Amino acid sequence: MKIKQLSIFLQNRMGSLAKPLEVLTVADVNIRAMCMADTSEFGILRLVVDNPEKGKEALEQNNFLVKMTEIIGVEMNDAPGGLTSVLNTIKDNNIDLEYLYAFTHDKKDKAILLLHTDDIDRLINVLNENNITIVPSEEVYNL
Repeated sequence: MKIKQLSIFLQNRMGSLAKPLEVLTVADVNIRAMCMADTSEFGILRLVVDNPEKGKEALEQNNFLVKMTEIIGVEMNDAPGGLTSVLNTIKDNNIDLEYLYAFTHDKKDKAILLLHTDDIDRLINVLNENNITIVPSEEVYNL
């Protein structure tokens, strides 16, 4: 149910994003979803890949600072209001999200919303209680 996400810390310099992506290409690790956040000096590249352990090892062998964290994915309607519906449920239950990002997948009219909070287990309980589909990690990794 929980998804392993790689967070890679990068200097905010031209070309720095290409280097970790090249490492993953050589390691034959496929990126399923990604999000980039930056400041004037550094960036955090968040990735969901098809083989998180292999990806982390390859990146670390190439001197990248990598952290593996747990996130969850939920299925939402890929239509106006789909995201709002999920976020309202989270807000109504006083859960503070640290970040989120989304991507479409093979199911027609559905998207996957990736979520991180400091209490993943509580978030899972709230989503289950509100009949929001939690996507298995294998589906996100596309295994």
